[in-house]
Amino acid sequence: MRKLLLKSTFMAVFGLLSAGPSLAADHASVLMYHRFGEDRIPSTNIRLEQFEAHLAELTSGAYRVLPLAEIVAKLRKGEALPDRAVAITIDDAYLSTFTEGWPRLKKTGLPATLFVASEPVDSRVRGYLSWDQIRQMRSEGLDIGAHGHSHESYGLLPLDKMRADLAQSHERFKAELGGVPPLFAYPFGEWNAASLKEIGNAGYQAAFGQHSGVVHGQHDFFWLPRFPMNESYGDIKRVRQALNALPFPVSDIEPAEVLLRNAAQNPPALRFTIAEGVKYLDRMTCYPSQGGTIPPKRLDDRRFEIKPPSAFPKGRSRISCTLPTDEAGRFRWFGIQFLVP
Repeated sequence: MRKLLLKSTFMAVFGLLSAGPSLAADHASVLMYHRFGEDRIPSTNIRLEQFEAHLAELTSGAYRVLPLAEIVAKLRKGEALPDRAVAITIDDAYLSTFTEGWPRLKKTGLPATLFVASEPVDSRVRGYLSWDQIRQMRSEGLDIGAHGHSHESYGLLPLDKMRADLAQSHERFKAELGGVPPLFAYPFGEWNAASLKEIGNAGYQAAFGQHSGVVHGQHDFFWLPRFPMNESYGDIKRVRQALNALPFPVSDIEPAEVLLRNAAQNPPALRFTIAEGVKYLDRMTCYPSQGGTIPPKRLDDRRFEIKPPSAFPKGRSRISCTLPTDEAGRFRWFGIQFLVP
């Protein structure tokens, strides 16, 4: 993972701000869904009444929901976005996208992007979409992104297998949809330093994880954040938190690798430098995904270290740091995801 300037934001707004999306901005919030109305799998599902509340919020006039590809293109060119710009994404190509999610989105006229892992679709796995259903939704306005072929972790796949997986995904998209999508989402939101480079070499314009934060033009475009939505984190208060989030610009992030291969690297000592102009550094709060807080250690005027008190368990773990701002109810959030094999 290269040195980067990553701007992301704390989700902490206690009500909808009255002003609509009018001020020029250089960031956007991206929401991520998986399943719709599949209540037996709450960790990746959003209940239909929750999703309908989200859509009501998104169509309230306070936000501008734009196609994800348009947001990425504007950020890459340095062009302005409206304040509280939003994109909607869906991962994995579950059947409930066709039966429940897309019909509701289509009714509201909101754009969305579906990231498709091609192997489950090819294999006609129960509960997944067919290519005909994907083509139908695309013809109705749904954008399509890539999600690999096998849906294996790109944080753990050996480089040769990752390249083969990408090549197979490209072949299937060309055969079924006539071309390779420009945007990619990592399966499980997992990556490492090698996969960031490989995704760029594969021709994608941007790639997304599953860590919360706000996309920004100074991000590494192959490690962009999204706000995951599920039954536990899908209440309307959290949606408003995500939609009103603001960037938290940092640079010189260490460690350079998020894949923690051995005990000497775990827990990681996360270090970063906060950009000039960002205020209230003494009010920063940092949280590991396992719960509790981590006291930030100040190394220099604007450089900090955050080290969890104990090793991360196997799998994905995150550290998030938050800052208040001068805008009432809007907070900054920097987040990073680590992976323990």
